[in-house]
Amino acid sequence: MDNQQIKDAGLKVTRPREKILGILERSGRRHLSAEDVYKELLTNGDDIGLATVYRVLTQFEGAGLVCRRHFETGQSVFELNSGDHHDHLVCVRCNRVVEFVDAVIEERQSAIAAQHGFHIEDHSLVIYGVCTDCAAKA
Repeated sequence: MDNQQIKDAGLKVTRPREKILGILERSGRRHLSAEDVYKELLTNGDDIGLATVYRVLTQFEGAGLVCRRHFETGQSVFELNSGDHHDHLVCVRCNRVVEFVDAVIEERQSAIAAQHGFHIEDHSLVIYGVCTDCAAKA
């Protein structure tokens, strides 16, 4: 994403928005909390407060630039909106998140919705479990 995409989303290009978007784009992790973004800003020497990070992420969400996910880890995380649908596996011990796409699951969900007279507008599948790393430590 670039500054033009911020403008196209109806937002004014500001230094905090540029910095926060840059962190989301460059991060090796796709799912970042507001606190993760704030810590990265501090590491980079940027003087942007946590309240500003929350405000900008909420604005990005409203403009469709990011998606907010509410996993049962108790913390919202944000990911860049790539426009494609995917589901998530979440480790209940270390909070690791794995994205996946499975055509069979998608077809089955559509069939179930149709059986009950529903038209799916949006959905989210999150599977909670223990990752292999955490299982090996147990």
